Amino acid sequence: MRTVTVLGSTGSIGCSTVNLLEQARDQYRVRALVGGTNAVRLAEQALSLNVELAVLADEKAVKELRDLLSGSKIQVACGRQAVIDAAALSVDWTMAAITGTAGLEPILAAVRNGGSIALANKEALVCAGDVMLRAVEEGGSTLLPVDSEHNAIFQAMQGQCFEDIVKIILTASGGPFRNATLDMMRSATPAQALKHPTWEMGSKISIDSATMFNKGLEIIEAARLFSLTEDRIDVLVHPQSIVHGLVQYSDGSILAQMGTADMRIPIAHALAWPHRMVTTSSHLDLAVLSRLDFSNPDAFRFPALRLARQALREGGAAPAILSAANEIAVDAFLKEQIGFLDIARLVEDVMNVLGTPSADTLEAVLHWDKQARCVALEKVATFSL
Repeated sequence: MRTVTVLGSTGSIGCSTVNLLEQARDQYRVRALVGGTNAVRLAEQALSLNVELAVLADEKAVKELRDLLSGSKIQVACGRQAVIDAAALSVDWTMAAITGTAGLEPILAAVRNGGSIALANKEALVCAGDVMLRAVEEGGSTLLPVDSEHNAIFQAMQGQCFEDIVKIILTASGGPFRNATLDMMRSATPAQALKHPTWEMGSKISIDSATMFNKGLEIIEAARLFSLTEDRIDVLVHPQSIVHGLVQYSDGSILAQMGTADMRIPIAHALAWPHRMVTTSSHLDLAVLSRLDFSNPDAFRFPALRLARQALREGGAAPAILSAANEIAVDAFLKEQIGFLDIARLVEDVMNVLGTPSADTLEAVLHWDKQARCVALEKVATFSL
């Protein structure tokens, strides 16, 4: 049986992972589940999968978790160090789904221990790409992309010669403002921006989809994952969200991965890799679908793509600065402190202030992440609705 740890089990990706593990109990033994603050959900998952260890990042929830698991043989731990220790357990496969920079130390602990790391945390490669990839090489671990776009590219590359790849193409739904005018975007409310046309996601990633910052971050992540320069990574708007990624080869062929908008599909691919597993996800009916549309993104209305490419070319701490500033800007927009178009403006201002310092250690990455947040918070006060 393959041994497993799920970091971020109580979040959206984590819950989908647990769902797949519950459907294949005879193939996987779960050593640890790590959640954030939801003790009730973590306890339910831990009991369902009969795990060895249940960990919550929130130290205040330790009593509640112990009470919920009383009478079971499941070990309980809480706090930041407990999360890192759980990540460092020797397992065959780790789901890395703790969001934000809070996931960096646990992911590094898992990477250094070897095994396969199913990566669902963008910051690991966007903010700390050099640090993470160096640890992957030293630990002898394998990174398996879980983001639907990167997983699609990974699948389309299997069995192919890397030297034959001309470029990769990431697809984007276009978000709720795909056809909106600048005036409409300027006056957009958080409620309007949160209405994603295809995927059901949390508020942060929904706003990132609306601004296309999510696709900008994915460009940076793809460059790290697949060792490609920025000019060999394209983006196409594809409103149906059926084709998740494409790879163009030197002979003119393009290989694409298609599937319904269900995150269980890429998670299942990473969980069973190099094999496949049965899921309850809906299968595509191409006759019913009937058409697929593609178009180039509007760089003028969606400057996030330009800023992400700039950060990738500059390297160092620039991607971490971009990501951190975007988090503050999105939060400010959701609180109605800045306008929708101000998100990209604020991020660019922070990038201009901090420049491109080096960041070759995790400590340096976290330092510039903090600096970017401080500058961004100061900038928020200068914007007026």
